[in-house]
Amino acid sequence: MSKQSLNSLEKRAAISLASVFAFRMLGLFMLMPVLAIYGQSLTDVSPLWIGLAIGAYGLTQALLQIPMGWLSDQFGRKPIIVAGLIMFAVGSVIAALAESIYWVTAGRALQGMGAIASALLALASDLSRDEQRPKVMAVIGMCIGLSFAVAMLLGPMVAAAFGIAGIFWLTAALAILGIGIVMFIVPSAVNRAPKGDTVASMADIRKLVRHPQLVRLDLGVLLLHLTLTTLFVALPGQLIADGLAAQDHWQLYIPVLLLAFVLMAPLMIVAIRKQKEKQVFLASIALLVLSTLALIPAANSLVGIAVAMTVYFIAFNFLEATMPALVSRIAPATQKGSAMGVFSSSQFFGAFAGGVMGGYLAQHFNPQTVFAAAAAIGVIWLFIAWRMQIPVRSKTLSFVTEVDEPEKADELADQLVALPGVIEATVVSEENRTYLKVNDKEFDLNQAKQALGLR
Repeated sequence: MSKQSLNSLEKRAAISLASVFAFRMLGLFMLMPVLAIYGQSLTDVSPLWIGLAIGAYGLTQALLQIPMGWLSDQFGRKPIIVAGLIMFAVGSVIAALAESIYWVTAGRALQGMGAIASALLALASDLSRDEQRPKVMAVIGMCIGLSFAVAMLLGPMVAAAFGIAGIFWLTAALAILGIGIVMFIVPSAVNRAPKGDTVASMADIRKLVRHPQLVRLDLGVLLLHLTLTTLFVALPGQLIADGLAAQDHWQLYIPVLLLAFVLMAPLMIVAIRKQKEKQVFLASIALLVLSTLALIPAANSLVGIAVAMTVYFIAFNFLEATMPALVSRIAPATQKGSAMGVFSSSQFFGAFAGGVMGGYLAQHFNPQTVFAAAAAIGVIWLFIAWRMQIPVRSKTLSFVTEVDEPEKADELADQLVALPGVIEATVVSEENRTYLKVNDKEFDLNQAKQALGLR
């Protein structure tokens, strides 16, 4: 099988794991545009509790993402993934049966305790070769993005027909479907990926939080998802106030998301082909600020909201796609998975914080104040990102090597990092493996193999 394409095992792994991700995220995303509307039928409801219900999932996800990944190292990927999906289904049932906002929030928190993203990504890593792993991750990422668009269509429809309970029952059914996919379709694998390539340890976290460029990206994804959940606490109610019935909200969301996806392409082209990544990155944050500011005067106009949200999602989609790639490029060769674990936890903390902030502001102020707060968060992010450094494009290669003594490992690393095109060299003697982060345009594979004593 050519190293340039996915083999049959990798294709099966990519499609099946992406399906599990998509089914799980579909139910979560469907709730976002409707809870603020249909949640009004629950007892003890208030804007603050609506925000807490939206954000509770993010809090428990953020807290348990790394522990669940560690458990998958100890007891195997599939058992932990299935256990997480069971937990997710139980939380969905509790929320479906709830008559008060308190129990909905409890159900959402229980859903989040099924924090299987790190275990799923670790299994994807186990089932793919180093050179094909980015393609597998790209398939998973595309399916998650597609599930968001589908959720914006289905959420208002399901809620209009069956209420909030209908969405939670559908979410539970999708979790059970996911269990079937994991047990019968997802390939099994012995955990063969290096620990640092999948799950963050506490030692790794301490190193990563001191990395100035990674911290900027971790804070960035936190603030990005903070703005998203903040907006969706107030936006659905504003659309109803402007005359768009709840069951028709998809008529605004779907054109906005599709148009934003198309218009994001020029940003990608300029960033990559023109090598203007930092300029486009900062410009996207600025668009985020401008679009949320535009919602303030446009709040009473459906057309104005549609235009502002299109600009918002152009920026959101670009940033959401760009930041994980930057994390992968900046992270040390042996800590990519650890860096992504911290990054994912930051993302979920942002979702929680956005729900709390949006709910508080919606309870005490008008929707325009919520939009202004989202814009202010964008301004803060712009200042944080201003001094960000974009690394040269690189890829990570992994070689099996046998180096018994630490002194020899240091010597080999020094020898490798001196080769043309080698940005970083890490020799891990305990794993009998060497990692190279390289610049493709300058790197000579034969020179590296010669240094490593490989044919």
